[in-house]
Amino acid sequence: ILQDPSNQKCGRKKTVSFSSMPSEKKISSASDCISFMQAGCELKKVRPNSRIYNRFFTLDPDLQALRWEPSKKDLEKAKLDISAIKEIRLGKNTETFRNNGLADQISEDCALSVIHGENYESLDLVANSADVANIWVSGLRYLVSRSKQPLDLMESSHNTPRFAWLKTVFEAADVDGNGIMLEDMSVELIKKLNPTLKESKIRLKFKEIQKSKEKLTTRVTKEEFCEVFSELCTRPEVYFLLVQISKNKEYLDANDLMLFIEAEQGVTHITEEMCLDIIRRYELSQEGRSKGFLAIDGFTQYLLSPECDIFDPEHKKVVQDMTQPLSHYYINASHNTYLIEDQLRGPADINGYVRALKMSCRSIELDVCDGPDNEPVVCNRNNMTSPLPFRNVIEVINKLAFFASEYPLILCLGNHCSLQQQKVVVQHMKKVFGNKLYTEAPLSSEVYLPSPEKLKMKIIVKGKKLPSDQDVLEGEVTDEDEEAEISRRLLEDFSREPKLIWLCRELSDLVSLCKSVQYEDFETSMRAQNYWEMCSFSEAEASRIANESPEDFVNYNKRFLSRVYPSAMRIDSSNLNPQDFWNCGCQIVAMNYQTPGPMMDLHTGWFLQNGGCGYVLRPSVMREEVSYFSANTKGIVPGVSPQVLHVKIISGQNFPKPKGACAKGDVIDPYVCIEIHGIPADCTEQRTKTVQQNSDNPIFDESFEFQINLPELAMIRFVVLDDDYIGDEFIGQYTIPLECLQPGYRHIPLRSFVGDIMEHVTLFVHIAITNRSGGGKAQKRSLSVRIGKKAREYTMLRNTGLKTIDDIFKLAVHPLREATDMRENMQNAMVSVKELCGLPPIASLKQCILTLSSRLVSGDNAPSVTLSMRDAFPYLEPLGTVPDVQKKVLAAYDLMIQESRVLIETADATHDKIVQCQKAGMEFHEELHNLGMKEGLKGRKLSKAIESFAWNITVLK
Repeated sequence: ILQDPSNQKCGRKKTVSFSSMPSEKKISSASDCISFMQAGCELKKVRPNSRIYNRFFTLDPDLQALRWEPSKKDLEKAKLDISAIKEIRLGKNTETFRNNGLADQISEDCALSVIHGENYESLDLVANSADVANIWVSGLRYLVSRSKQPLDLMESSHNTPRFAWLKTVFEAADVDGNGIMLEDMSVELIKKLNPTLKESKIRLKFKEIQKSKEKLTTRVTKEEFCEVFSELCTRPEVYFLLVQISKNKEYLDANDLMLFIEAEQGVTHITEEMCLDIIRRYELSQEGRSKGFLAIDGFTQYLLSPECDIFDPEHKKVVQDMTQPLSHYYINASHNTYLIEDQLRGPADINGYVRALKMSCRSIELDVCDGPDNEPVVCNRNNMTSPLPFRNVIEVINKLAFFASEYPLILCLGNHCSLQQQKVVVQHMKKVFGNKLYTEAPLSSEVYLPSPEKLKMKIIVKGKKLPSDQDVLEGEVTDEDEEAEISRRLLEDFSREPKLIWLCRELSDLVSLCKSVQYEDFETSMRAQNYWEMCSFSEAEASRIANESPEDFVNYNKRFLSRVYPSAMRIDSSNLNPQDFWNCGCQIVAMNYQTPGPMMDLHTGWFLQNGGCGYVLRPSVMREEVSYFSANTKGIVPGVSPQVLHVKIISGQNFPKPKGACAKGDVIDPYVCIEIHGIPADCTEQRTKTVQQNSDNPIFDESFEFQINLPELAMIRFVVLDDDYIGDEFIGQYTIPLECLQPGYRHIPLRSFVGDIMEHVTLFVHIAITNRSGGGKAQKRSLSVRIGKKAREYTMLRNTGLKTIDDIFKLAVHPLREATDMRENMQNAMVSVKELCGLPPIASLKQCILTLSSRLVSGDNAPSVTLSMRDAFPYLEPLGTVPDVQKKVLAAYDLMIQESRVLIETADATHDKIVQCQKAGMEFHEELHNLGMKEGLKGRKLSKAIESFAWNITVLK
């Protein structure tokens, strides 16, 4: 485990993969796979006894059998007839792989199994790269499906729908109808069909063909045009996917597409008509559009389209409850908004405000000083060269305040003006903002701040206030915290009294909900602070509190707003890590928008959610009055079941050269880093191997797993780097909250260092999120008790030491165990079905049923089971005798239905018992202190009891 991911470049040591393709020719059709298999290659054969042998595998020239050598068996036995093959699986999805002691060392993406014979025996193999595994899987699947259809065995690749389309494209451009075309024209044509290709690459491909045919002319024939296009524009990884989901055809029909979108992409309520519509929009050939099929080029376009974006479209609009108190949201905040350079030398610039407001920033800062001619100015007090007239600044703010979000905007006013110019500030604000200014006095009858919904289209001023009990026109208040902090640091004088400044009544009256006060300690705050008062913390102070008392910080932030600003030592305007303070519930973490980099990426990525409105609702465990949460938890969050994120990095597209990388010419050696950010227990990173010299379409094909304990606070950052021995160079990144991830095959649009989307630069991935018992090896019985205990810690109750209360919580122990058992039995039953269907734990139930149904049909297409509904539950009953293998699967299916039934029929009663215990416990909430005193608990013991009480309530909730 990495202690601190920010200190290390990447978790895994660097490994390099040379182009994994056996020859430089890319696989773009079934015939390419078959030629490769006929030539043969070495694969490792895995035996159930954990032994692994190297064998050379080939496909017979007549495509009827698979053979291997050397073998102790005679030649006729060391073979497998294609006709005996039942299914081909990619990944470690058989008993042999699951129980093999060495399985952990075998890559998921290089393993494949050939299931054959009536008893579903398995031939388990490991290829030396994911590419080679894909070729065997696709080629064998193609042959198996073809052998069942009395078709011309090998459709030559020249009469596929794609070639028919390419011929029509060629003929339309070949005006003379001679069947040949100038090379320049062919290059133009291919570039038009695929704008991301480099011209030099297309020309090179034509030269190779001319050379191989020893042609003297550079004219291009129809066949050559089709060949060059197929070689350059086929992404092998998309081709393998197409073959897999089209049941081994070279195109998808509406039904294939529908199953893909439902079972793989996790989209519900999809209809055949919707799929035909997708085909009409993305298929490139006229024939495909009219007949309703999608060939490789249209399918690639579809996968690259916004419809397959990784970001959940639901989150492109406001989806969270906006009626909670303001203190329950994270608020998008900027520091020294007037700067576009560093804070020591940078001049003030109006564009700082324009940029921040367009990025839906909801808390901006103005430092106002006296200006000439009685006109106040906004300026960097370290650089007075180019002050901005205050009036101009607020006119820009007024124009853009609600451009990107209609929710309230907080103005943090640093007032350094004389009394006379303070009055001018007030006049300008009233005149420019008018009734957008929120100045209503807070109600003392309330306990919490109003909600963003209630404060829509309002501008809230944060600043100092004169004491309300004195009827004065002006008075002295302590100077704004940040400036004082800086001067104290510079003079290393911590004994000085805080500096006092004069404040006029009019400016004081503009401040209502965000009155600045000084923080002393939590005890004082919880006793004396009003909900409309807020503290600002320097980065150093906030870090200290976050480390020493994270639970108190979270509790404090349930009622009060906290603003955290970067350290005065960051003279280069670098950024703090906002996640450290979000983990403690701090709402306003001020960022230097002018400084790009990983910290700004996290900030921008986090606020993409909830429609990018600048407000993100905190997890409920950080909002509810009685709940326990500490950011420094060792991984257990009470009552939250951990999830597992499965990420497969498949390939990259059109990576640019890193900025400033002049030394290496045009080639780059990319690799991908996956970082998880969230509570400390979730922070980690892993990396892929490096792909040598390929920026156009590097294939990574590597799978990763991450356990996430608090999904609501987790973000994932994908970073692409150029592996260079001098220092790895940044190519692109994308950061997204876990809650916004869409499952399935997705393209990620990479952003540049400064955060701009780069056209056509993408990362192709597969995403799945499962619960923790999503599968994996079945544990040996003796171990499972221990493992079960650890895995269930999130449901464990704690002793408070207060007898009356502990007696109530004791009543919850049994229902909690029942609930967890039901949930885990259900999950385990589903995993068994997946395993017996030969599917990985990330597979969906829809995929299981599809696999199951294809198995339960006998050779002559007669079903071997019937579906019968008993008490509204779908049971499968065998018709006649069923082979043992199928019996096993049917038994597992039966168990799954049984467990579902138990869950459905008893869940409500168990749920009610848990709710009863929670209610009974909550009745003692007000009494806790007195009960503790009676039992003689005080100090640390009493707070420990209160903490355990909150933990238990959180678990039950």
